[in-house]
Amino acid sequence: MSTNLPGLTQRLLHSFFVLLLIGLSISVQADTGPASQPATSSQLLADLLENPETRDQLIRELRALATAEEGAADSEQLTLVQQVADTTQAFAQQLTTQILNALDAISTLGQTEWHLLVPHALNFLYVIIATLASYLVLRKLAIPLFRYANNLVNTQPGAGRLLTRLGVVLGAWVVDLLTILLAWVAGYSIALFLIGELGEMETVQSLFLNAFLVIELFKAMVRLFFSARYDRLRLLPFCAETAAYWNAWLARISSFIGYGMLLLVPVVNFYLAPALGHLLSLIIMLIAFAYALAIILQNKKRVALNISEQAEQADFAFTTVLLNMLSRSWHLLAIAYFAGLLLVTAIRPEDALPVMLQASLQTLLAIVVGLFISALLTQMISRQMRISDELKQRFPALEQRLNEFIPTSLKVVRLVIMLVVFAFVLDAWSLFNVSDWLNSEAGTRIIGSALSVAIILLVAKLLWIAFASWVEHQLNPTTGRGAASARQRTLLKLLSNAVMITLIVFTVMITLAELGLNIGPLIAGAGVVGLAIGFGAQTLVKDVITGVFIQLENAINTGDVVTADGITGTAENLTIRSLGLRDRFGTYHLIPFSSITSVSNYMRGYGYHVGEYGVAYREDTDEVIVHLRAAFDELMSDPEVRDNIMDDLEVQGVTALADNSVNIRVRIKTLPGAQWSIGRAYNRLVKRHLDAAGIEIPFPHLTLYFGQNKDGSAPPAALNLVSTPASRRAEKGLNTQPDQARSNPEPGTDFDEV
Repeated sequence: MSTNLPGLTQRLLHSFFVLLLIGLSISVQADTGPASQPATSSQLLADLLENPETRDQLIRELRALATAEEGAADSEQLTLVQQVADTTQAFAQQLTTQILNALDAISTLGQTEWHLLVPHALNFLYVIIATLASYLVLRKLAIPLFRYANNLVNTQPGAGRLLTRLGVVLGAWVVDLLTILLAWVAGYSIALFLIGELGEMETVQSLFLNAFLVIELFKAMVRLFFSARYDRLRLLPFCAETAAYWNAWLARISSFIGYGMLLLVPVVNFYLAPALGHLLSLIIMLIAFAYALAIILQNKKRVALNISEQAEQADFAFTTVLLNMLSRSWHLLAIAYFAGLLLVTAIRPEDALPVMLQASLQTLLAIVVGLFISALLTQMISRQMRISDELKQRFPALEQRLNEFIPTSLKVVRLVIMLVVFAFVLDAWSLFNVSDWLNSEAGTRIIGSALSVAIILLVAKLLWIAFASWVEHQLNPTTGRGAASARQRTLLKLLSNAVMITLIVFTVMITLAELGLNIGPLIAGAGVVGLAIGFGAQTLVKDVITGVFIQLENAINTGDVVTADGITGTAENLTIRSLGLRDRFGTYHLIPFSSITSVSNYMRGYGYHVGEYGVAYREDTDEVIVHLRAAFDELMSDPEVRDNIMDDLEVQGVTALADNSVNIRVRIKTLPGAQWSIGRAYNRLVKRHLDAAGIEIPFPHLTLYFGQNKDGSAPPAALNLVSTPASRRAEKGLNTQPDQARSNPEPGTDFDEV
């Protein structure tokens, strides 16, 4: 059992001082002479404890305090249960009292003089007929305007068309409201000047006219979403049949509840008895609840299916989730709404309908405004931004970046709008007070932080778009500066990575600071962690440092053909830590800079095709050189090849008297990267020219040695000529011409068999 120590101590001190005063009074009564000395506090306390009466009173006081503390602890545990029980009991007692009072009022109805109410009833009936007739006539007169507005609406997508459509729909709705107001004014005028005494109106007539105004305004709001006759004046995407169904249902139930609660119940309260009016309001709401429950359960699956179809068409993930949740629980929300209306009517019959009507209108208004803004943003998202041709030429990817950034931002805004709508809906039903929260310290802090974070993210994104566009401008060959060099492309790529990482880090840090987090310990911790990582990852640090110096020395650029760490390939990717090479077989190699001890770059300034061509020893080398030059001349006749050759053929002469050939070296100076294609083309032409001149290009030979005699002479080689008889060749389907010498036997035979 928990005990409130400060409260217990206070009570004990209070009891002690009370008893102390009692003891003082007793001691004062005991001291009768003026010569008695004043007693000290110790003496008074001793007298207090020695007195049986005061001692017993102190003990009773302490026990009462202990009992009170136990009861308070038990009451804390039973508070919720007691509140529920008390609320249920009060509701049941109030409902029972209303029913009993209504039964008493019904028993007295026989004493009412009904014949006196006939003139008032006739006047009331005249007002009803006149008002409704005026309304029907005005609606007929307004039909051409509605048709014109319906034909004027353009349902094609687009933000401008959406605003135009909204303006036309609201204009038609204003016409609808004007017909209601004019009919209401006509009813008031007839009641004041044509029915009854001039300038006077009965209460029941005023009640009807006010109920007519409220109910028809609500129906006009319903027609704004479920217009049955004019498809283009309907805000919600329903077919005509569905819209007509819900329009009729909502019109019936709103008329039943409205005229019952705003007209019939006040009339019964005024002319009969308030208790009977309370019972009548409860009966009206019970009937409305039963009718609404039947309609909701009847359309449960159909409405859920329609909402699910809308969820599948939604392009925003949050909207899809929200609509899917609504498709599964819309009937529960509708039932809860009518059940709450019934409960409020039973508890507060005097102001139940105004309270529910205000909450419903605020909810509907919040949803309508939210849907309109969301639809407008959807139309804006669907549109692609367009920039001028001049900007597109200078910044080819700027339009794509903007079209990727703006839809994301607008989707975030749509999410914020949904949250705001949800807050206003909760505020309408007194579940959340928006104004108090906005004026509170927490609300101000959250709104301020959210706006600050949004501005920070927006500025960071715009800075990145501006920087990326600048990099693109520098690399664009149509900007007047020509194509960027490989070094510029490499450095700008590394700079882009560095700027992106810097923006991300600073954005995260500033965002955390705006959210109220102390980033000082975070920065200090990051420094300690970085130091620890530096000691534990020395290779990584070495990679970074080596990469920095390689870039400073312009050793490798993107697109260069290099040899690094024994691997030759094209540099596809350069980071601050590693080099990505693609070799001629298509294999991608990722090489850390720390493992690169030397770099061979084949793309600096120029390249050479170095060719060594071997000819037989019997060939004239000068003649060979002439043919090599002729092959080069033919190579230069190709315009595409000639543009890649920087100088004339360089003949370096005979470089070696090899075992089987005489080698002659030539060299062709080319543009960097073209030496391989030039070499392949030149080799093809050299082979053709040497073959045409009958110059032998030697290839490896095999020499057979049969031994030698003692005098040094070589013995004759033993050669057997093998021939196949014609009869046997015919058996095998071979040529039957005369026998020819063959150097090898038939497959599956040997020389002995032959």
